[in-house]
Amino acid sequence: MITSKQRSYLRSLANTIQPIFQIGKGGIEEAFLKQVDSALEARELIKIKVLNNSGLTSREASDIICNELNCEGIQSIGSKLVIYKRSKKKPKIKLP
Repeated sequence: MITSKQRSYLRSLANTIQPIFQIGKGGIEEAFLKQVDSALEARELIKIKVLNNSGLTSREASDIICNELNCEGIQSIGSKLVIYKRSKKKPKIKLP
């Protein structure tokens, strides 16, 4: 669990990054989760866009992904969500 100060810091880092994944009509499948997990291991902080035809809100998608991958939902605004998971091998982001 991260504190509100750490969450705020991660939100500020996420402002400049672009979404690297999209959730479409296929929804959230096992292959998608594996790709997100490997991206989290490499980057620690990623942004995902939820398309209208997915049938999910960004909050619902964030909750599903975070439950499956044991990561932290940082932000969910409009159709975008930001998630964070500390890298096991080489942590890059130093939390305050």
